[in-house]
Amino acid sequence: MTGSTTPRDGAPATLSWLCHPGTLFALILLLVNDHVLKAAFPGLLTGKLSDVAGLVLAPPLVAVLLTLLVPRLPARAAALAGLVVVGAGFAVVKSSGYAAELASSAWTVLAGPSLVRADWTDLLTLPALGLAWWSWTRSRRRPVRRRAARLVRMLVVLPPALFAVAATSPYQYPYAVGTALLDGHPAVSIDVGYDDRTWPDGPADGRWLISQDGGTTWRPAVEAEKMRLARQGPGQRQACVPTEPQRCYRAVADHLRVEQSDDAGLTWQVAWEVSDARREELARRYRNPGDIRRHFASRDLIVYPAVGGGHEVLVANGREGILHRRPDGGWQRDGFPHYSEVDGSSWYDPPSVDGGLASRDTDLQLALALALTLGVIVTVLAGHLAIRRGGGPRGWGVAGGGAMLVAGIVLAGAWERTDDSSTGMALLFVVLPIGVVTATVMLVGASRVGVSTRWIRWALTGLLLTALLSLLPLAGWLAGNPPQSRIAVGLSLLALVPGLLLAVRIARLFDPATAFEGRYLPDPPYPARPPAVFDSPHSARPPVVFHPPYPARPPAVADPPYPVQPPGPPDRLPSGTPPTSTDPPEPSCPVLRPSVPDPSAESG
Repeated sequence: MTGSTTPRDGAPATLSWLCHPGTLFALILLLVNDHVLKAAFPGLLTGKLSDVAGLVLAPPLVAVLLTLLVPRLPARAAALAGLVVVGAGFAVVKSSGYAAELASSAWTVLAGPSLVRADWTDLLTLPALGLAWWSWTRSRRRPVRRRAARLVRMLVVLPPALFAVAATSPYQYPYAVGTALLDGHPAVSIDVGYDDRTWPDGPADGRWLISQDGGTTWRPAVEAEKMRLARQGPGQRQACVPTEPQRCYRAVADHLRVEQSDDAGLTWQVAWEVSDARREELARRYRNPGDIRRHFASRDLIVYPAVGGGHEVLVANGREGILHRRPDGGWQRDGFPHYSEVDGSSWYDPPSVDGGLASRDTDLQLALALALTLGVIVTVLAGHLAIRRGGGPRGWGVAGGGAMLVAGIVLAGAWERTDDSSTGMALLFVVLPIGVVTATVMLVGASRVGVSTRWIRWALTGLLLTALLSLLPLAGWLAGNPPQSRIAVGLSLLALVPGLLLAVRIARLFDPATAFEGRYLPDPPYPARPPAVFDSPHSARPPVVFHPPYPARPPAVADPPYPVQPPGPPDRLPSGTPPTSTDPPEPSCPVLRPSVPDPSAESG
């Protein structure tokens, strides 16, 4: 039995695409280039090779994941989706610095410390998607029908492909470890790291760069020069000008500060510094800043004569890079030597001390998390007051307040972060779920006491308005004004004042009497009942009314008038002789007759 697949099952064809020889070659090239060639031959070629290999490998990987999530998805639809998603995402990230920053933060959460740079030249590798399409047209003709073969390919090829794509963007941050002089020429030791386990400890851990023109251009030291520099030992914190013994400079430990003395070290004054308060803000613009006092501090320095006269000073400032005093007396933060061409070098500029949107890292995520937290606090208060008005327990409000206290503590720790990965995970997996769940639970609790849908809409409106109001100072902070985060956070917290007033007003919109009408009996005194009517033990039948069409009775007709007899004795007949009168016999009982007037009496 070979196993069966439905006609709309796209997994056989997409797995065949992922295991195509062209895709497997891209997978091997990506792993070797990222973990071997980039370290041995850093430069333009190895950087572009990663982009090409990733564009060939990523579309089939996305298609396989789509068919695993949606088993009925057709293979052609999954392949087109993979190509479009990878191509569009790559184009947006490489052409927009802001999109590259967001991608770096998201990738750091998923795959550890990562950096995605916006580089228009990387768009030249987009035609590699044509190789991915070509491999799809060849592999779709031979889908993997057997279930056992599909399972084996999935277990063997899918994990390395995921690892290779996740490992395409690991980034180690530069670190100015120390300085030295070699035959009167300045030399700097530059190393890389990304967390407390990988930061360098001394100049011997870094790569030595030497300048032949007083610090304008730099080249890597050869082996003989490396050995000579290694024998010099650690750098010096204090040095004097060879031609002016009275002029000395020293690097102040645990501070970004250089002091100057004009009396051979008897008294000192500040020649250059970034104040400790400003240094905190400056460190926030670096990825994974680590221990700020240790990594953002002046380590050592050298003083050497300038080519055109005077003297120059070179200071190693750790994560801050190289500080250079020019012959004219001006101090300049040069950053790090970053090589992009074979025959030249350019400086990797440090972020501005004054800040700015382009130098931010995870601050946008922090601003959104703070705005959401403040909005949920307003919803919690409105829900608690409504529940209490409805006679509900106060446990709802206590639980909601406790949850927001936990979210606030985690958010405060994230603002003082030293690692971008932990910051992103704290915001994504702690602050965001707590805020959403707490707001939902409070609205459900308010619904249990009878709030209306209109009230819930008003509660959500209060959340949204508070969040938008708190974002106003944070948006200015992201743009560099105000430059200090504590000022922006303080202004953002002021949004709670109108938000809490709005929550009280929203709670008063809930009327418990109206909400409970029809659900519970009214409170005493109860309305009087009508008097009770006791029915007879036997159910009374309704009266029978007959309405037959009886004929109407004729109207009564009076008897005709009889003649009045004259008074006198009546004629008596012998006994047994019937009377001869034609008058009807007298009735045995008197008959009432109407009186008739005598016409003769009227005439007389």
